[in-house]
Amino acid sequence: MFPTRILLADDGSEDAQHAVKTAIALSTKLESELHVIYVSPEHPYLHAYYDLRHREEEQRLRKEDQRKLDEYVDHIREAGGIVAQAYLKMGEAAKQIVELAEELRVDLAVLGSRGHAALRRALMGSVSTSVLTAPS
Repeated sequence: MFPTRILLADDGSEDAQHAVKTAIALSTKLESELHVIYVSPEHPYLHAYYDLRHREEEQRLRKEDQRKLDEYVDHIREAGGIVAQAYLKMGEAAKQIVELAEELRVDLAVLGSRGHAALRRALMGSVSTSVLTAPS
């Protein structure tokens, strides 16, 4: 049984390009759908005093997040990938990735990594570790 749906999640950094190449190669070889997720952080300070100025700032940030996702998808397509669907989510990356993976019923998730130093990873954890250990 081969994966029919693959979810690719990474931050678009140079260090995470191996995940992109791997996901493209797997989806092509296995004739699987390739879904892409980009998770942007929430900006809680915008909601402290929500007025017109903050609403405009939130819209600006969301447009920037969408631009990043669009660039990410373009990069994948330029590298030979066929993206079935792209998703922009906000919040905690691991939680959003797991929720989408469950919703789509993906068979395989490919996650990129920034390659943070061991100390920072030990102190803060990593999205990959959080996704792997998430309760189902």
